[in-house]
Amino acid sequence: MGKARLEAFSDGVLAIIITIMVLELKVPAHASELSALRPLLPVLLSYVLSFLYVGIYWNNHHHLLHATQFVSAGILWANLHLLFWLSLIPFVTGWMGENDFAPVPTALYGVVLLMAAGAYWLLQRAIIRRHGEGSALARALGRDVKGRILSPALYFVAIPCAFVSQWIAGGIYLLVALMWLVPDRRIERALAAPEEGRE
Repeated sequence: MGKARLEAFSDGVLAIIITIMVLELKVPAHASELSALRPLLPVLLSYVLSFLYVGIYWNNHHHLLHATQFVSAGILWANLHLLFWLSLIPFVTGWMGENDFAPVPTALYGVVLLMAAGAYWLLQRAIIRRHGEGSALARALGRDVKGRILSPALYFVAIPCAFVSQWIAGGIYLLVALMWLVPDRRIERALAAPEEGRE
């Protein structure tokens, strides 16, 4: 089974997620001064952070599918699992922004990010199972300390931190996003490497 429909469907869902988030931004009624945006600052900040996350997932999902030749039922379900958690981002973004980064919405935001990260890892594993441990993707990911260990660990720290200081939790979420801001080039390098240079 080819991957074209999977990629097109995923791109469409991610585009809808971004559209939903931007539609949640409410324009100040009958106010044209910059000061009218001050009450909207938490909503804008949560939108920017979430836009960044969705963009990172879109970018890395593209690279992931670039290394995928065949799609199985397991890959389809793993991809839907990822899209489910990503589809919750507009909800937790709106809840967190509308409530000035209150502890419970900020913690739940971290839970959704953690679950999305886990779902992305499961998708990677499903693709590797289909293509083999010697595949370009398996070689590219290697031990994947940033994706498998560091990012989830930071989410695990940030979630309870939301009840101590939601700004620390938000800072940790931003830190994880900044870690992934540069697209993951490991897959491109593994696909471009000559056979004899691969380990």
